[in-house]
Amino acid sequence: MQITDIRETVVPIASPIKNAYIDFSKMTASVVALVTDVVRDGEPVIGYGFNSNGRYGASGLLRERFIPRLKEADPARLLNDAGDNLSPERIFDTLMANEKPGGHGERSVAVGVIDMAVWDAVAKIAGKPLYRHLADAYGDGTVDADAFVYAAGGYYYPGKGLAALQDEMRRYRDLGYEVVKMKIGGAPLAEDIARIEAVLEVVGEGRYLAVDANGRFDLETAIAYAEAMRPYDLFWYEEAGDPLDYALQAELARHYDGPMATGENLFSHQDARNLLRYGGMRPDRDVLQFDCALSYGLVEYMRTLQLLPEYGFTGRNVVPHGGHQLSLNIAAGLKLGGNESYPEVFAPFGGFADALSVANGRVGLPDAPGIGFEAKAKLIDTLRRATGTG
Repeated sequence: MQITDIRETVVPIASPIKNAYIDFSKMTASVVALVTDVVRDGEPVIGYGFNSNGRYGASGLLRERFIPRLKEADPARLLNDAGDNLSPERIFDTLMANEKPGGHGERSVAVGVIDMAVWDAVAKIAGKPLYRHLADAYGDGTVDADAFVYAAGGYYYPGKGLAALQDEMRRYRDLGYEVVKMKIGGAPLAEDIARIEAVLEVVGEGRYLAVDANGRFDLETAIAYAEAMRPYDLFWYEEAGDPLDYALQAELARHYDGPMATGENLFSHQDARNLLRYGGMRPDRDVLQFDCALSYGLVEYMRTLQLLPEYGFTGRNVVPHGGHQLSLNIAAGLKLGGNESYPEVFAPFGGFADALSVANGRVGLPDAPGIGFEAKAKLIDTLRRATGTG
């Protein structure tokens, strides 16, 4: 058993939308196909991976460092002890050989792309959906039958007024989502409050609305928003300040009693640990949004999850960023708090299997082996065409 080829390319996921910090007019994503000599149903097993939105494709790192390391490795050293499957942990160690600690940067994205493809292949070789493989090999053998999911949107868009924002949120509710999320921080406070109130007219109560500042605010502005939003009892207030400004996050917690969420831009278990130590996050209400696909992948992600009990948190505090099927698999297989969804942006990489629908804010699980990409027609077609494996 061995990896016979690794193919990499970059695809556009550009959109005219904006959050408080960036626009997505030139956004890209890396795509990898990891081809093995294992045959299932007459075809070689291929694992696919890509990076979550918000970080550009990492082609240079993949081509110059990480893919060559994997290709040059002794194939036997990439297998599990039984020799009947790939070992994600040993592959991770191979990818990270000769890398200095700290300064995680975009290399975490590059490794995460390969890691996703590895886990897709591993579960396919095992003949199981990834969530079932994770539960059996790393969990307690049981899975959540479905997962909480919220609809992320509400971006700033040229010419998009309050009526269009409301129409967007109505579409999400009609699709079966209960909780929706919108962007703040890209407009003056008074304008954002008007936008929040417009969405509340659609969803009815603050417990169905989360807001996301994408790390834009200094402490003074973060507190001003907190005070203005306090009466709405929102689902959560997300990433008010810079993701590494743990002091800001901790101070904000002294001014805002409602749930807060952050962590999507922390890309290692070390940075996650610092958030838990110094960020003032509260296990009884706050949400951790670490994104597996951006943070070195699932091997590293499980190290992050292992830290949680020391600081009073459980996996249920974790609702991964990313809005893709990998997050759904780890949410169900490792019993996390749910996952994100992008019903109208970043297609076809977001979303779930074609046969699945959202009902009462929850989504079921695909039966397909692996992550389930083959059960989402537009996505698997994109992955195959991009990598020349179709």
